[in-house]
Amino acid sequence: MAEDFTQDETKENTSQETEPGNGVPTEGTPPPSELDQLKQTIQELQVQVDSFKDQFLRKAAEFENYKRRTEADSINLIKNANEGLIISLLPILNDFVRSLKAGAENKDYDAFYKGVELIHNKFSKILEMQGLVPFDSVGKPFDVEYHDALLQMPKEGVPPHTVIEEVERGYKLNDKVLRHAKVIVSAPSQVEESAANNKEVKA
Repeated sequence: MAEDFTQDETKENTSQETEPGNGVPTEGTPPPSELDQLKQTIQELQVQVDSFKDQFLRKAAEFENYKRRTEADSINLIKNANEGLIISLLPILNDFVRSLKAGAENKDYDAFYKGVELIHNKFSKILEMQGLVPFDSVGKPFDVEYHDALLQMPKEGVPPHTVIEEVERGYKLNDKVLRHAKVIVSAPSQVEESAANNKEVKA
């Protein structure tokens, strides 16, 4: 009876070792080789690479579409940047047309002059609303940041290097000098120039 029990136990143990699909490697099944493990790792990495590649291509396509939209918006913005200014200037153009027509039909100089003066004031107001303002130069010291000197000439009672006449007015746009004023500047008188020369000689 002891022999029967031993034989049954041996069969049961043998059955457990060789039974497939029980999740426990049997003594007869060789473990995966290093090459097989590397192949499995390569396959998993290839799946990840394909996934990342697909994501990259999608993002690249989205960025290209965004870039095209941005460029188109920038072009339209630049083309239409002055739209508001042009619209505000159209009434001035209409005023000039009406004024020229009235001047051709009616030779009243005073009325024509007053009409042009009104248009000038209206035009100046629109430019001022856009940030354009003139700056004064006459009587102020010459400054290269604001003035372009066309001529120097002595003037009695005026210190040298002082703006004595404004040929063309200068303008600032939002506190930035947009156009320098073209001016005539006072030069030292002959007496002052002689005195300066004498000082240089003595030095």
